[in-house]
Amino acid sequence: MQEIKEEKTKVLLVGVDTGEEKEFDHSMEELKSLAEAANKQVVGIVVQHMQAVNKAFYIGTGKVAEVRDYAVQCEAEEIVFHNALSPSQVRNLGRELDRTVLDRTNLILDIFAIRAKTKEAKLQVETARLQYVLPRLVGMRENLSRQGGTGGKGGAGSAMSNKGAGETKLELDRRKIEHRINELEKELEAIARNRETMRKKRSQSRIPKVALVGYTNAGKSTILNRLVELYGESSDKTVLEQDMLFATLDTSVRFINSRERGNTEEEIPSAIRNRPYYLVDTVGFIDELPHGLVKAFRSTLEEVKYADLLVQVVDFSDEHYKQHMETTARTLEELGAGNIPQIIVYNKADKCGMEDLPRRKDRQIYMAASLGKGVEELTELIEECVYAECVERAFLFPFDKGNLVSYFMENATVLKQEYREDGVWLNVYCHKSDGEKYSEYVAE
Repeated sequence: MQEIKEEKTKVLLVGVDTGEEKEFDHSMEELKSLAEAANKQVVGIVVQHMQAVNKAFYIGTGKVAEVRDYAVQCEAEEIVFHNALSPSQVRNLGRELDRTVLDRTNLILDIFAIRAKTKEAKLQVETARLQYVLPRLVGMRENLSRQGGTGGKGGAGSAMSNKGAGETKLELDRRKIEHRINELEKELEAIARNRETMRKKRSQSRIPKVALVGYTNAGKSTILNRLVELYGESSDKTVLEQDMLFATLDTSVRFINSRERGNTEEEIPSAIRNRPYYLVDTVGFIDELPHGLVKAFRSTLEEVKYADLLVQVVDFSDEHYKQHMETTARTLEELGAGNIPQIIVYNKADKCGMEDLPRRKDRQIYMAASLGKGVEELTELIEECVYAECVERAFLFPFDKGNLVSYFMENATVLKQEYREDGVWLNVYCHKSDGEKYSEYVAE
């Protein structure tokens, strides 16, 4: 059977360089990557240098005709603009260019709509899209009359509404959208409550929570998959990993324990035995992430607020990686997670010609997750950091305190265990708060 290839929409990219954006060329390249991630084919790029964008058309009036002719020449079906466009700019450009007009926000919304797989992600994307559309309804129905009704001095018609068909239709559309947004927000609140319940259950144990954060396409999902394959409860718990922007949207939580799979007690040093943690993969950040998406995905993004440790994954092969780190830092601050301890992972270091990987310095590690270089070392670094507040203690629990024995077996590193006449003796590496809480059972 012959494979049917999906035809991609041909798009023309347009940007205005006012000189205010230091990395304008990089931003346009990122726009191209976003278009490709939205299953579009970029057939041309137009850049205009101006001191300020045109309020009516974004680009200069003379440039509009040039873009229109170029779009015809390269058979572009859509025109994608570098920055967010105002409703009037979209309307004016659509009329003059006779093409579908999109901006950066539209593009990201399209990508999120394509990638959304779970019910929650789909609800969040729909909410963001409707919130984007709502303020842009006004003026979109210029083909309908905005003036109507009958006049007349003192006539009965003077009491009738003066609203035209266009305005009435706009109000109906607005009410429908607002009603749908309310429905979606209620559904999302219910899902958020369920996540909160699950989060509380996880926090009741002493198992730490580690969140992977960073710019989109830095390799977070790849790192999660390598850790799951080595130390996860099941190797089929991997997530999609693909070399593109926003390959995954859904927040994934996986249980990681270095002795769970493929290792024996002898193969793992006692200091890192039974040091489990929950690993969370979050949606990637990007510069100028649309406000509506941040708002819609806030309950998902806020998972990072409850982490004990953040692992910031950086694409070290990208020459703009420092700018991406700044974007990540700003986003974490906005989410209230700026003060959480971090590990910095410089991923894809092999693509820079760096040899002898992995390399570790303090809480930084250079690695190549796709090649499996540095995964074990990263695991050790994570465990060292999240269990830094742990102490070694020896407890003697009476036989009727089997629940406490089970608790420490699950939530501590058990270095040695003995059954004695008066109870179960445990030599453990546990959180210092547990050591204080159960100090009455400390063995002499």
